[in-house]
Amino acid sequence: MPKHGTKFTDADIRNAKLKATRYDLREGDGFGVRVSPTGERSFFFAYDFLGRRRRMTLGRYPDLSLKDARREKAKAAALLAQGIDPATKRANARREQSAAEKAEREAETVAHLASEYLEKWAKPRKRSAAEDERMLQKDVLPKWKRRKVKDITRRDVNKLLDGIAARGAPIAANRTLALVRRMFNFAVEKGYLDSSPATHVRPPAKENRRERILSDEEIRAFWNRLDGVTPYTRHALRLLLLTGQRSGEVLQMEWSELDMAGGWWTIPAAKAKNGETHRVPLAGMALDIIRELDAIRASEQWVFPGRNQPKDKPAKPMTRASLSRAVTRWATGNPWTPHDLRRTVATRLGELGFDRLVQDKVLNHKDRTVGGIYDRHTYDTEKRQAMDAWDRRLRSILGLAEAGGNVVTLRQR
Repeated sequence: MPKHGTKFTDADIRNAKLKATRYDLREGDGFGVRVSPTGERSFFFAYDFLGRRRRMTLGRYPDLSLKDARREKAKAAALLAQGIDPATKRANARREQSAAEKAEREAETVAHLASEYLEKWAKPRKRSAAEDERMLQKDVLPKWKRRKVKDITRRDVNKLLDGIAARGAPIAANRTLALVRRMFNFAVEKGYLDSSPATHVRPPAKENRRERILSDEEIRAFWNRLDGVTPYTRHALRLLLLTGQRSGEVLQMEWSELDMAGGWWTIPAAKAKNGETHRVPLAGMALDIIRELDAIRASEQWVFPGRNQPKDKPAKPMTRASLSRAVTRWATGNPWTPHDLRRTVATRLGELGFDRLVQDKVLNHKDRTVGGIYDRHTYDTEKRQAMDAWDRRLRSILGLAEAGGNVVTLRQR
């Protein structure tokens, strides 16, 4: 331990012994280091001001180096020589900075918040970030983009949702509520708000669990009507029915994930909803579609590239909204959604005699049972058998020839 009044070194500070109570190492001129029983070491400057003894903490060691601590002490001593209390001046500066930061947060607009939410939260975490951006552009920003975040109230949120529901889109209103909740929770985390205006707001519409399964007649109508839509939309929707995979995963399919020779599509863990790599068998018609898409390949990355993309920016895949719009345009009678195609595949596999375990493996459902945690079998053979059987059954429903028989064209590229 250095003697009082002598300059100490980094080694002196590092090697200072711990005691049951805190104590100080003093260098002279009020500069020193306080050593706590927990091992924390902090620099201080002790001085007299207007007849009172004051202590100013300069910073923790080693976050603040010995050299920088001496520099901070010198600044404080210079202020003291001018008749200014350095501790009070620093406290005032911190209050002013805090007030400025608060004013900046309160001036934050919804447009800026939306942009920050997309870039810092949605895009790094959500496969459906493009859908969040679409909903913000369609319904939220036209109403709120110039408004300050702090001025949005629960009444504003309800008014926004009522307007969406009033145009005949109650489910879209529910989705918008979920989105603004996430966005305002993000604002709370960032300190723009103390609480979210979307808290305690009820969804405008009650959503029942969907049980929609397409009948043979509806499958035929669906398949044939697709001849009237764009090739990429047509092929994407048909692949949903042929593979049973999630629409977001189909639309984000990349050429590098496909093994056309072996007839497999490997969905990386980063894209899969359950966070696990998933191998999808590509049976007859599914593989035919992939080959047709390869013949009209418009992107070296995406199998389903988006439309009208700027050439100076990275290409993006199609969005799920484009599929939903296509279905909405011509779905009649009992409406259905792209996700209902996935449910239809699971049900039809059951009808073909494949048990729930194989269905879940095909659809890549998470198995949270103890057995599922320890079961490392790939089920590739079982999945292949299931999808081959579904391909044959679907050909029968559509009145198409068996694979290896008369050639069946999938029409229009």
